[in-house]
Amino acid sequence: MEITTEIIVALREKTGCGMMDCKGALKEAGGDMEKAADILRKKGLASAAKRAGRVAAQGLVESYIHTGGKIGVMVEVNSESDFVAKNEDFCAFAKNIAMQIAASAPQYISREEVPDNLLLHEKEIITAQAKQEGKPEKALEKIVEGRLEKFYAEICLLDQPYIRDPKKTIKDLLAELVAKIGENIVVRRFARYQLGEKS
Repeated sequence: MEITTEIIVALREKTGCGMMDCKGALKEAGGDMEKAADILRKKGLASAAKRAGRVAAQGLVESYIHTGGKIGVMVEVNSESDFVAKNEDFCAFAKNIAMQIAASAPQYISREEVPDNLLLHEKEIITAQAKQEGKPEKALEKIVEGRLEKFYAEICLLDQPYIRDPKKTIKDLLAELVAKIGENIVVRRFARYQLGEKS
């Protein structure tokens, strides 16, 4: 299949990656747009992992008040440079993260922040449920692992499905932005307030 400029431009618009990266991915995928997008995402995740060690001390604090004023969120998102902190994509990401927190009420940013005692408690509950359901002893470990993934997706921001595109997690969304911008970006902390609830 011939790789035309139109296809390259379409892939660039879809992924936000550079023209040469899009062309290379399309060649690798034999002209298949979906496969090429997956290739770019995988490369983006790889480059995001490389950038994760770099210091992100700039950024912004974004806020979001849900319609009716019953839920409010403040979130700090960091970048390596002040220039990126003013970037349109970066600002849109921060706003989307604030909306995500308002809608999905995570308790932690990443699974690494989940306290050991909470994790242990959850494992005990999941194991007891699985045994009560009559699941075989051999399968318990895999069942517990699978249900823990769901638990993380509920309480950890980075593991949550993105409210605007549930096929992606927030971690995927962050990796795409890192790949596009070329800097380490970190969701540092957040506060979520809901009317009538104790913080």
